[in-house]
Amino acid sequence: MSRAHGLPSAAIEALIGELGTDGRGVARVDGKTVFVEGALPGEKVSLRVRKRHRSYDEAELVEVLAASPHRVEPPCAHYAECSGCSLQHLSSDMQVAGKQHWLAENFTRIGKVAPRTWLPALRSQPWAYRRRGRLSVRHVQKKGRVLAGFRERQNPRYVAEIRHCLVMHPALGPKVGLLADMLGTLHAVDSIPQVEFAAGDDAMALVFRHLQPLDAHDLDALTAFGRQHGLAIYLQPGGITSVHSLWPEAPRLAYRVHVDDGACPDVELEFQPLDFVQVNGELNQQMVSLALRLLELQPGDRVLDLFCGLGNFSLPIAQRVAAVTGVEGEAGLVERARANAARNGLDNARFQVANLFDPQQAAEWARQPWDKLLLDPPRAGADQVLAYLPGAQTRRIVYVSCHPASLARDAGILVHQHGFTLQAAGVMDMFPHTAHVESIAVFQRSP
Repeated sequence: MSRAHGLPSAAIEALIGELGTDGRGVARVDGKTVFVEGALPGEKVSLRVRKRHRSYDEAELVEVLAASPHRVEPPCAHYAECSGCSLQHLSSDMQVAGKQHWLAENFTRIGKVAPRTWLPALRSQPWAYRRRGRLSVRHVQKKGRVLAGFRERQNPRYVAEIRHCLVMHPALGPKVGLLADMLGTLHAVDSIPQVEFAAGDDAMALVFRHLQPLDAHDLDALTAFGRQHGLAIYLQPGGITSVHSLWPEAPRLAYRVHVDDGACPDVELEFQPLDFVQVNGELNQQMVSLALRLLELQPGDRVLDLFCGLGNFSLPIAQRVAAVTGVEGEAGLVERARANAARNGLDNARFQVANLFDPQQAAEWARQPWDKLLLDPPRAGADQVLAYLPGAQTRRIVYVSCHPASLARDAGILVHQHGFTLQAAGVMDMFPHTAHVESIAVFQRSP
């Protein structure tokens, strides 16, 4: 076998044993783990190693010699180049099954726990679901055009050229190519590195980050694009606080949360275009409904909602209990959560600003007795919080997670250090066609 730069030039045949947590197939070649982009468990493939590491190698898929019965044809024309979705070649059912397997494996390996019951997976429409995200922009002079899209799969330094995104909200997905064309007409195109998008129930906003001031021609072009396609246009000349609307003068972004118990009216949450909101609106409705059911809320309950954001969980909870306090590290989100509570007529919801990755046990809210606790932390999890919470009165916890390893670690803390039982857990397919695992777990403390 000839070699160049230490890598085999010839293809190697291998059997794919499992799906890695990043969505790549995993093979063993000469006793070494090899991650193969685009390969599925049970497949016999031909691969070519592209990068070597001490404990594993990375390879490209040359040919599928014996295909998995779960392999499907990716419907997106940009699938091979774009890194936005890595699992379109795997059936939706098996994507969800794989995510549940990863969650279970993390519980066992990291937390040394297992749920008494597995919850049915929450699923939504697998296409046209993504209502927020960031598009990279690159003016490629050699090609004579502007590219707007996600990063390339094989080389993240480059922007994949996409014209139509199937997973993006329909207000923008079919228009990505038109957006790139419009950007190509701007005088300041070389100073625009990204465009963020965010959709409410009734409006889609685009936020154009620009490193130099825009002239009248560019402002007119952006305004015309917004008018033509019904998109709110924002500009971001500096940090987050510099974001301001260009057209229309006062756009409004909001989404409604409907809880399926029928006990209370919907709540509506207003937000700013760079605020965190759950990517998948339909799945968010299901998630909030499930979280409230798992909390087993009673009219006299006092509930603490940590990492509360805009009040996505806090406000529906407030409709059903005596009091709820939400705690969030970003002051702007807390300000809008308070405004959302007032707008929905909820005077039993309080919100506090606190960095939950710093010790907060001296804070008044941390010293109060809480019947129920809801956690929705970022990827790092909530182990710092669990050093001093939950208190003795807290008997039920619902934990919403965007990272199975941190959930598993924190589940171990709740079970082995705080005396809770992991009653149930399950995955929520917030990001179809990606390897991202969103999950939910409920913990119960015996009286």
